[in-house]
Amino acid sequence: MAKQVKAKKEKSIEETLWDSANKLRGTVESSEYKHVVLGLIFLKFASDKFEERRTELVNEGQEKYLEMKEFYNMKNIFFLPEESRWSHIIANFKQNDIALKIDTALHTVEKNNPSLKGALPDNYFSRLNMDVSKLAALLDTINNIDTLKDKQQDVVGRVYEYFLSKFALAEGKGKGEFYTPKSIVNLIAEMIEPYKGVIYDPACGSCGMFVQSVKFIESHHGNKKEISIYGQEYTATTYKLAKMNLAIRGISANLGEVPADTFGRDQHPDLKADYIMANPPFNQKDWRASNELVNDPRWKGYDVPPTSNANYAWILNMVSKLSDNGVAGFILANGALSGGGEEYKIRRKLIENDLVEAIVILPRNMFYTTDISVTLWILNKNKKARTVQLPEEKRNYRDRQKEILFMDLRETGIPFEKKFTQFSEDNISQITQTYHNWQSDSNKYIDIPEFCFSAKMEDVIAKDFSLVPSKYISFVNRDENIDFDEKMQILQTEIKDLLLAEKQSTNDLLTVFQELGYAIEL
Repeated sequence: MAKQVKAKKEKSIEETLWDSANKLRGTVESSEYKHVVLGLIFLKFASDKFEERRTELVNEGQEKYLEMKEFYNMKNIFFLPEESRWSHIIANFKQNDIALKIDTALHTVEKNNPSLKGALPDNYFSRLNMDVSKLAALLDTINNIDTLKDKQQDVVGRVYEYFLSKFALAEGKGKGEFYTPKSIVNLIAEMIEPYKGVIYDPACGSCGMFVQSVKFIESHHGNKKEISIYGQEYTATTYKLAKMNLAIRGISANLGEVPADTFGRDQHPDLKADYIMANPPFNQKDWRASNELVNDPRWKGYDVPPTSNANYAWILNMVSKLSDNGVAGFILANGALSGGGEEYKIRRKLIENDLVEAIVILPRNMFYTTDISVTLWILNKNKKARTVQLPEEKRNYRDRQKEILFMDLRETGIPFEKKFTQFSEDNISQITQTYHNWQSDSNKYIDIPEFCFSAKMEDVIAKDFSLVPSKYISFVNRDENIDFDEKMQILQTEIKDLLLAEKQSTNDLLTVFQELGYAIEL
């Protein structure tokens, strides 16, 4: 019998592009070439949309409007002058000055479309002095992508998301803060349910939170026109990534006039958000000078966050931005659950003010930048009135005032990219169902050992306002099905007995030596 030849797996668009991008290695640092690749993908997508609209105008017999930007902008399409069109780039892609032509194209697109101000790479290609043949190969690969082939699949958005995650991986620890893993963002969106209203992210990175919020709305048959998006990003290059990421998907947002530090230059001082989704920097040190921001209105009613760690500064910034019925879901390092000093005082006040709704420990190895386990916090400005923003069928939530749901997900998740962990759709469904059952129906929710526990205020007070889930969730030994604490007490007793027996044996041995005339002391 002839040996069957295994069919070769066809590479996805994303994989093909990544292979082409990798050919730039050696001449361009990975931290730089993400802007090269993503800038080109944006230009190809914008050109395809422009040409589609151009053909539409011709078919409608309106050729006289082909060069009028208003007839493109009215359809949420960027107007592209001749030198900015992909066809012009491809016609010249083997010329020695192709880098200059790409820079000119991007500059002209931004100049003709005010909504792209500050979004596109500025003189990137000329400055990087790339190998022309390698750049030409990359252009040829991108040229083969039909960005409009399947409008339901969001091909360009998919490629963009893939590249952001791959760049985060490639840049290694301490880099890639611009990207929050998709499954974590999905979990936050499914838990806080941003159906309509104002959404805010104070450390928005590449705007993955906003993209998933819009996807959540669309998947639940909502209307993305009923949300307003506000964000802020400190790093200039990431700010550009964010604006491109949103532009590719036709999402309007106010990210501030310029990239800026959220603490030192808050660009949305009067904002009140219905939903906050964030993944701020973990354990950020020296975020303010000791004498700066002491009287900042964002800390009103609380102690001033310590200069040594910004975790609680981020928390209070978000609390100050929540509307009367607002809810926030954000990620922090686990140390924020039990710190002392000013952090203890702020945490206690947050709990006493009944803002903390849920604390969820995530598995290790979910982030590309750190392997530690981190925490998802859910804050709710008004637990009783939480449902004002929700669809009518979801407005049966019971009153969970003065209660906090603790969840431990450290054993949840599936392998991803060999050494990482992510949540599957089933994982997210189980987690969010538990959370929403806890919120809405006491008959459906039960405490589950090693998974979840609903703590009353007196429970938290008894633990001195610690928010460490393991202090509340019960744990059992799966193999012997016995209480862990009881098992530890038994082991301690056994060890004590062994030590006593050992001591007695030692004393007996000493007696023998002494009888033989040896003087030995221990």
